[in-house]
Amino acid sequence: MVMMISSFSPKNLYKRINIYNTLIVITLCSIAYLLGSYQRPAVSPAADDSFLRKSPCSTTTATTTSLSASGFLPLDFASHHRAEDLTIINTTTSSTDDASSNPIHQFPACDVKLFEYTPCEDGKRSLRFPRERLIYRERHCPEKKDEKLRCLIPAPHGYRRPVQWPESRDTVWFSNVPHKWLTVEKAGQNWVRFEEAAGGEGRFRFPGGGTMFPNGADAYIDEIEGLIGGEFSGGGVRTVVDTGCGVASLGAYLLSHDILTMSFAPKDTHEAQVQFALERGVPAMIGILASNRLPYPSRAFDMAHCSRCLIPWGQYDGLYLIEVDRILRPGGYWVLSGPPINWQKHWKGWARTQEDLDSEQSTIESVAKKLCWKKLKQKGDLSIWQKPSNHVHCKKIQRVFKKLNFCWAQKPDQAWYTKMEVCLTPLPEVSDIKETAGGQLARWPERLTTIPPRISRGSVEGVTPDVFNQNTETWKMRISYYKSLNNELAESGRYRNFLDMNAYLGGFAAALIDEPVWVMNVVPVEAKVNTLGVIYERGLIGIYHNWCEAMSTYPRTYDFIHADQVFSLYQGRCDMEDILLEMDRLLRPEGSVIFVDDVDVMVKAKSVIDGMKWESRMHDHEKGPHYREKVLVAVKQYWTAPAPAQTS
Repeated sequence: MVMMISSFSPKNLYKRINIYNTLIVITLCSIAYLLGSYQRPAVSPAADDSFLRKSPCSTTTATTTSLSASGFLPLDFASHHRAEDLTIINTTTSSTDDASSNPIHQFPACDVKLFEYTPCEDGKRSLRFPRERLIYRERHCPEKKDEKLRCLIPAPHGYRRPVQWPESRDTVWFSNVPHKWLTVEKAGQNWVRFEEAAGGEGRFRFPGGGTMFPNGADAYIDEIEGLIGGEFSGGGVRTVVDTGCGVASLGAYLLSHDILTMSFAPKDTHEAQVQFALERGVPAMIGILASNRLPYPSRAFDMAHCSRCLIPWGQYDGLYLIEVDRILRPGGYWVLSGPPINWQKHWKGWARTQEDLDSEQSTIESVAKKLCWKKLKQKGDLSIWQKPSNHVHCKKIQRVFKKLNFCWAQKPDQAWYTKMEVCLTPLPEVSDIKETAGGQLARWPERLTTIPPRISRGSVEGVTPDVFNQNTETWKMRISYYKSLNNELAESGRYRNFLDMNAYLGGFAAALIDEPVWVMNVVPVEAKVNTLGVIYERGLIGIYHNWCEAMSTYPRTYDFIHADQVFSLYQGRCDMEDILLEMDRLLRPEGSVIFVDDVDVMVKAKSVIDGMKWESRMHDHEKGPHYREKVLVAVKQYWTAPAPAQTS
């Protein structure tokens, strides 16, 4: 009796109920599965394939495979993070449209007459603006959308790949810059000569002369070096700005002294002077001193130069010399040759009165004193002034004589459509009269990799010495990766003129320093941090710019363009198409571009590029296929305007 009671205990009863429940659940699930399989309708492979073709998510051939015999989609376990797996979608059409009925938009060629078109220095548009102080020759860009060109600027018929550096310093193809006016106008000054080459191909020759150095730029540079001394030849002078540069022969010949010159001149009656400079492989841009500050930071240049540049230095209360003072580093030099220097010898040839020239020189001397400059020497046709290393003594003079107020309201580095003012840009404070304001720069070439004073003093938000050093090392590695993607970049001498559209600390240019190239470093005005001053403190050159507008240069300026995060920066600010069309204007036929940006941005950019007579290919970032940023390498195809119509 005891045994029977124990066998029917509540514990044993609970186990039996659990087993029964489990069997019931298994039976019901099996029945439900069999009923579902029997009632499931057959799936049409054709219908499902149609759906996949329309789906915007179908990015690989694997996803468009037909259904298996069982009617189920085959599972795809492959990784699809690689750049080559991306499908370019035409962003101008609906994602549900068939690709064959919505081809990529093809941009047409512009009228052949526009082969030298510069949108922000357009002659017709400039006539709307005042001629006073030559304001009409400043930047005046298209404001309305319908004013912007939606076409590709053609190269002139017969355009050839430019002569390679260093030969290009002395000769360029006539067909690339088909203008002979300067060969006549400046015939006696050794600017440029035209030569008929063998086979009827014309060339321009540049003897290296200038208005005030008919004996050649080399002899002229030797004169300047003799007056400045060891500071000039010992790496103390690295960056120079040449105002009213002509065909930039001074900048061309300073390169052999390891001196990098930013040459600029207006687009005026001296036809194509800046274009000649660029074709020679010399840094240059269209620019003028009128009402706006020059697009450079304060304390940028070691030397400023004017050789009969026709700038009225003494007028408007010395406004233009005040701007030169802003962009000169402490201790920098201003070199002037031509009127009114040595007017006693040249006044008849200059067709001006002695009184007029004497008055002009006196005015310039007076303005220089207000700026606290020291006149070093005047010898022959050259005169040289030096900016003080700090403003300790200058502030004392200003308090006593009230000659020129300081610009306390304006930011020294603000220089994008910023109006010039008749006031002195203050230098950073110093603790000792012998100290260099803003910090002493290292001599070149150590200057390139030495921590720039703006960074070591904490003036650049978020950029520490460690960040600077890491950026320098990163770009050494990245340039090597770029060369593996673009064989012609690895070919020394293939490219000469480079543009970095978003330069940050100038690491891209610094990594190319041993190559026979020069880089125009652009710091967008929309960038979170203003780093252009750092770039100049490294011994490099650049400008401020807004990529929603055209650049102040001629078509076909650059052989190579680097665009790192440019589209992400301008997302929501202006159209990607406008930026790409401007890049096409700037790029030479057979020139290259490397884009780096988020994968989604790159896919959209490629859909536009495919309609621009470019060839392009997407690559993974150097960090690997799982990194969201991709690298897009593009090459502009060779094409030109058609041959002129033959007339009977």
